[in-house]
Amino acid sequence: MKLGLFDMIGLATTLVFALPLANYAVIRLLAGETALGIGLLVVAAAMVILPQYFLDPGRLLRGLARGLLPKRLRGGEGRADTDAAGDAGDSEPTEE
Repeated sequence: MKLGLFDMIGLATTLVFALPLANYAVIRLLAGETALGIGLLVVAAAMVILPQYFLDPGRLLRGLARGLLPKRLRGGEGRADTDAAGDAGDSEPTEE
């Protein structure tokens, strides 16, 4: 996974908040409060994992554009050629 400058800044900012939370979770686990400790560890892990793997802005924008744009304007020449060939195959019998 390649991280650009803004991705690294975002990850560092997330870690600034997630690491103290994880530290507190470990302290709560060692103190015997297992439910609170495990819950806080899950939240700290989710703070780091969700933005990096699931909430990728590029993937979200591509999905949004794919859903909003007509078939002709969607990315990929291979898909446009197949769509055009499929449309042309359907329209040829009606023209004759």
